[in-house]
Amino acid sequence: MSMIASARAWLNHRRTMSQLRGLSNEALEDIGLTRYDVTHTFGSRTSR
Repeated sequence: MSMIASARAWLNHRRTMSQLRGLSNEALEDIGLTRYDVTHTFGSRTSR
């Protein structure tokens, strides 16, 4: 992966995490997620 592609992927991940963290617990529940899912499953890019 090129440096530019890596930077774009990193920025996209940060943007997505910011949006997910901004949702209420109720909104997360509506889409089938919990606060734990956001921080532990999606929070670390190395877990993929």
